[in-house]
Amino acid sequence: MPVVVFQHTPSCSIGLLGDLLNAYKIEWRYAGAESPGPENAQAVVSLGGPMSVNDPSAELREEERYIVRAISSGVPVLGICLGAQLVAKCLGAEVRPMGRKEIGWYAVSLTDGGAGDPLFAGLCREEMVFQWHGETFDLPAGAEWLAESSWCRNQAFRWGSNVYGFQFHPEVTPETIRSWCEEDSRCGDLREAEGLIDACAYRESTARIARQIFGRWCKSLT
Repeated sequence: MPVVVFQHTPSCSIGLLGDLLNAYKIEWRYAGAESPGPENAQAVVSLGGPMSVNDPSAELREEERYIVRAISSGVPVLGICLGAQLVAKCLGAEVRPMGRKEIGWYAVSLTDGGAGDPLFAGLCREEMVFQWHGETFDLPAGAEWLAESSWCRNQAFRWGSNVYGFQFHPEVTPETIRSWCEEDSRCGDLREAEGLIDACAYRESTARIARQIFGRWCKSLT
């Protein structure tokens, strides 16, 4: 059974998560016509994207139905940025615009719940991570709050034992960040960034965080 990955734009790739899945020899594929039903997936991953979960999109509604069925079947689900907002919405939480956008490198702090979480335990209580979003989600009912930032309270959550949402981007590579900065569709966002973005600024720590979070997540699938 493969891990089914929802990719919303070509530039929002699986990145470092794909490297870890490959290292653990876990089959994965981007969602498409040949994807298994959610009940038959090993896990479901929903990546980021520039759209809003509240857009009138038939594709997003179809993805939401897939995620709901996966959660109902006990299949592990992981959402990143837009994907985290989709997971939160599927769990009944509201997704709405923030007062400002987080674009670039920001400090994220672990909550007490995050410090004891199976994926996060052992990370520093504060880590620099990459962000690119203008919307946020409420914490779903019954979820464990795992991380926060100064501008966005809900940076990560766990619902039950195997449903996770990360607002930040632990999967990004410098190449991914550069491609986002170069995309015309994101130029409006870049005007709101706090200065120039150095794609390599926290390359090593991002790789370290990805190895731990995604490595433990992959190990839980084996």
